[in-house]
Parts: sequence; structure tokens; C-alpha cells
Amino acid sequence: MKRGLVSLRATETHRDLLSEVTNWTDDGDELVLLWHLDGAEYDADVDTLESVGRVEHVDYDHSAVIDGAAADAKEFTEPVLADADVEAHVVVSVDSASSRARNVLDTAAEHDCDHAFIVGTSRSPTGKAVFGDFAQRVILNFDGYTTVVTE
Repeated sequence: MKRGLVSLRATETHRDLLSEVTNWTDDGDELVLLWHLDGAEYDADVDTLESVGRVEHVDYDHSAVIDGAAADAKEFTEPVLADADVEAHVVVSVDSASSRARNVLDTAAEHDCDHAFIVGTSRSPTGKAVFGDFAQRVILNFDGYTTVVTE
């Protein structure tokens, strides 16, 4: 692996995944830490900023929400990465359940990643057919290695 993408959310399973990934890295490897911000959460935060801005008579840039998410991601990953000898940078993705796989694939392509590390959910075949499957979409469409752990 030269450059890996780690799909992250604020769960212990994602923290454990990142910890395992750092054990697999070599000198010179890079990690793209893709922090998923739920679209509904993003919209709510933007609405809150706009409400505060109206009260304070200030226009807040929506990038403040992304910056806040990036800060959350750094806070989440810092304890794991502190002892790792790997270069890592955070990319924030605002997505819905249906766009999360596409955002992983697009970000991996944009950063020329050769390995994707993701957390999937165990579903029945019917559940996959009805709700779709994030991990399956990434595995089938990513042009590189994919490692999946389940919650």
C-alpha cells in the first residue's frame, strides 16, 4: 500500500479499523482519512449557523461546518495516529446513505488511493436488495484492494 483511504465515522469500530490500518503501514505510506458527515446533520448545523448569524447580524460561511467536522475528525484520529509513523490528512464528505459509497470511490480516485478500508454492516440478502449495501458497492467499483470489517 502506498496510499490508503480509511472511511471513518465516530464509532469504536471505525477507531479500531484505523488502529489496525496503522499496523499495516510502511514508511512513506499515506492515509486519506475520509470523515463522513451525515447530510441531515450538515443541514441542521448550517441552519443553526444561519439562525445565530441572524441574531448576531453576521454572515457565517457554511465552510465553518466542514471545518468543525474536520476538527472532530482530527480529535477522533489523533490518539490512534500519535504513535503511528504515517502521513495522514483528513477529507470531509457530506453524504447520505445512498451517496456514501460514491463519495468513497470519488475521494479514493481523486487522491490516487490503492487500498480502501471501510466498515460495513451485516445484512441479509433481502436487506441488501431493499436498502443497498455500502460495502458491496465499494468492493465492486473500487480499482484496488478493499478491506472490510463489520460492526
